[in-house]
This record gives sequence, structure tokens and C-alpha cells, in this order.
Amino acid sequence: MGQKKKSCSLMRFKMITSRNKIKIAVGLSGGVDSSVAAVLLKEKGYDLIGVTMEIFDGCGELKEIGRHGCYGPGETEDVETAARICKRLDIPYYTFDLKEAYRKHVIGYFKREYLLGRTPNPCVVCNQRIKFGFLLKKAIEKGVDFQFFATGHYAKLTKTGGRFLLKKAEDRSKDQTYFLYRLTRKQLSRTLFPLGEYTKAKVRKIARSMELETAYGAESQDFVARNDYAVLFNEEEVKSGDIVDENLNLLGRHRGIIHYTIGQRRGLGIASDRPLYVTKIDTENNRIVVGDRENLFSKGLIAKDLNLVAIDRLDRQHKIGAKIRLNHQEIPATLFPHGNDRAKILFNTPQMSVAPGQSAVFYRGDTVLGGGIIERALRSN
Repeated sequence: MGQKKKSCSLMRFKMITSRNKIKIAVGLSGGVDSSVAAVLLKEKGYDLIGVTMEIFDGCGELKEIGRHGCYGPGETEDVETAARICKRLDIPYYTFDLKEAYRKHVIGYFKREYLLGRTPNPCVVCNQRIKFGFLLKKAIEKGVDFQFFATGHYAKLTKTGGRFLLKKAEDRSKDQTYFLYRLTRKQLSRTLFPLGEYTKAKVRKIARSMELETAYGAESQDFVARNDYAVLFNEEEVKSGDIVDENLNLLGRHRGIIHYTIGQRRGLGIASDRPLYVTKIDTENNRIVVGDRENLFSKGLIAKDLNLVAIDRLDRQHKIGAKIRLNHQEIPATLFPHGNDRAKILFNTPQMSVAPGQSAVFYRGDTVLGGGIIERALRSN
């Protein structure tokens, strides 16, 4: 019975004619979200083309720690899965070698930020520069004809007064606008998010009903397997140094500043009669500074490299919801202009562990106003 059902599903896709001649390139990762996005668009009769970026360049250390990462040896299996999905949906499929661009613009950025004592967000950069940038550029150069690019991200797009607005997904627990805030207006104008109105549970249900092999795949992927970023650095780049308190008293030694982030408590390897947290990463002196939890709180932050989505310029204050890292609840705040391509955010209540290098995204209701890179925290004390 199962084989007959699968065969009928395949025939249904082959019988769908292109009622709408708009051609859409669908970014496929080999996961359930992107494959269901393709199914939904196929059922609406669009002409689809599956595209996947190949980014893993064979880093030997990653082969040892596992395949479950966006950047890792599991890419080969993901590409094979995406190819089978496209065959099932009866659509053409292309892969594009973006290893050099990824190493330069994502891995290179990631390493530079960590070595400077900041906390990078590779997914934000990958979306802006690679997935919605180099991937589409390479596809066009190779003669792939399409008008729009669709992905399996959980987000919505609306058009108001000629402006495309990026909005939170229906499934707020899966909303990915934090990762997408750096997309330009031009990029947004050519983008489709088919899953914006769907919950993750509904997406899984659709995948199971279509007997897609991605229906029971892993829920999510890390940047690299087990978030073991150290494998990206060589020994010369990782130098041990001192761990000191805020009065510069020596407490111990660290394994290299890449292993630490603001607010970290575990894995410090020092003895103390009270909990201690990383409060500062002093790259100039190769020191990790630790202190009490109360020293982690900030009244606000300065953000740089702004990307404004829903407003043309930041020339007045705005009441906003601010999100200062992925797993952080949006908080009430006030947004102020702060000189050239910078903004100041003052929180309604002090926030813990504001980490330079991370993204601060500004919301008005469910609409993304824009965002920027955290340059520094404004300490409460």
C-alpha cells in the first residue's frame, strides 16, 4: 500500500502543468523545511528549479567530530537528498560550488571576530552574502533562468507602499527573521518564504503525507557539528593567556580567547568560592576578565553597520522590541540615532551578557525595522 501511495503522489506532481509561468529557484538544503517549501510552490503550479550551494572544502578536523553541521562532511548526503527530492517533484536541480566564497566571507569573518574577542553570527552573514548573494549570482552566470528565489525560512514578506517588509513567521517559536535582517530591499524584492504562514508541526505533517524522506530528519543544524568552533583554527592562532578578576588579580590560565564569550560561566577552569562569569575579553593583552554576575548587566548598547528595512533613515527615536541574540526574548527598548551608521538602544530594564559582534535586531510589532552589529555594551554600573 505504501508503494502505491508514493507512486500516486509522484504521478500527481508529474501531471501538474505550469499554470503560472513565473520561474522560481528554490534553495534546497536537504532538510524538511526547504523540501516542503518546494512542494507548496509546485502544487501552486509554478515552474521550479532546485538549487543547492556546496560550501564544505574538506576540513579534516570536521570529519572527525561528525556530520551534523551546515559546514561539514554531511553536505554530500544533503546534496544527494535534495537531488532525490527534485527528481520526486520532477524539477531540474543544480548545485553550485561556493567553497571559496564561503571560506572567505563566512569562515574568514567568523575567525577574525573570535580572534578580536567578539561573538560572531555566521548564519546572518551566510544568508546575506552567500545564500541570497553568491548563490544567485552563480546561478545567473550559469544561465539558470528565474524571477524569484524561495527558501524554507520561517518568515513573512509583505509589500506596503512599494516597500517590501520583513515580518515574523506565524510560528513564532521558529521565526528566523533574526537571521534575515541584513537582507537588502533588492534581495527581499525577489524573495519568497512559502513557510511563513505554517507551523513547524504542519510542515512535518505535509512532509509525512507526501512521504518525503526529509519528514523525520533532524530538527536543526549547528554551524559546525556540536558547535566545536575550535576545529576551524590552527595552533598558531590559539594562544593561552591569563584569567584575571576585574582588579587584574591572576586567577588562572585560559586555553585561547576563542573558547570564551561574554557571560560564560562553565568551562573556566578556575577555583572560586563564588560563581564567576566572563565580563570582558581583553584581546590586546590576551586576557580573560571574570567577575560577578551583577557586572554583566547593561542598560543598553551601541550598534554599528546598520541595515534599515522598514524605514529609510534613523533620524528620530523609536519605541521598539530589541533582540540581542538568537535565543533571547525580545525586550522593550528605545532606539536612537547615534552618529554615522550607528544606533543607540536603551533597554527598559537592564540586560545580561550583551556581546559585541552579535546582532541587535529592531522590531515594531511583527515588522523588522532593521538591525546592526553590537559594537559595545553600555554598562549599568
